Amino acid sequence: MSEKSAMVHGLDAATSQFLTFQVNEQKLALEILRIKEIIEFGRITVVPMMQSSISGVINLRGSVVPVIDLSARFGQGKTQMNRRTCIVILESTIEERTQVVGFMVDAVSAVIDIHPNVIAPPPQFGSGIRTDFLRAIGKVEDEFVMILNVEKLLDFDIPTNLEELAANAHHGTRELGHREEVSEAH
Repeated sequence: MSEKSAMVHGLDAATSQFLTFQVNEQKLALEILRIKEIIEFGRITVVPMMQSSISGVINLRGSVVPVIDLSARFGQGKTQMNRRTCIVILESTIEERTQVVGFMVDAVSAVIDIHPNVIAPPPQFGSGIRTDFLRAIGKVEDEFVMILNVEKLLDFDIPTNLEELAANAHHGTRELGHREEVSEAH
C-alpha cells in the first residue's frame, strides 16, 4: 500500500503501532497514538436513558468520561466481566472538539507493529453486511487484525441492532409497495 492509500484509510502512513485487544474473541486494534491510558475495570455510574452500548461514566482524575461497551456497540450483547476486563481511554476529535472516551474491552493483548504495506480497506460485502466501524484490516503473520474507526464508533446515528435495521428496511419496502398498490387502485 502506498503512502497515499494509507492516508485514504485515515491512517497516517508512518503509523505502524497499534494496541490490540479482544472483544468477543475478535482481535481488534486502535492506533497507539490515540490511546491515553488503560485502566482496570471499576465503578461505572449508570446514566439514565442512555443507549444500551453506553455503560455509563467514570471519574478519571476529576473528569467525567463516558464508557462505551464495545461488545454491545457491535450488537453482540453486554461484555461479560472477568478479571481481564478493562477500559481503554482514548482521545477523539468529533466536530472539531476533542473528547476523551473509554472503550470497555474483554482484555488488552499487546502493542504490535503493522507495516502500512499490509493494511487494506475493509472488504465490501454488499448491503447486508456493515463495516461502518472498521477503518482497515491489517495482517500480522497469518492473522487478520481489525483496525477500528473511532469516529464511526462514536457516531450513535449508526445503529447497532442489525435485526432492527433489516426489519425497518423490510417494513419500509412493504409500505412503499402498499402505497404503490393504493395509487394503482385509484
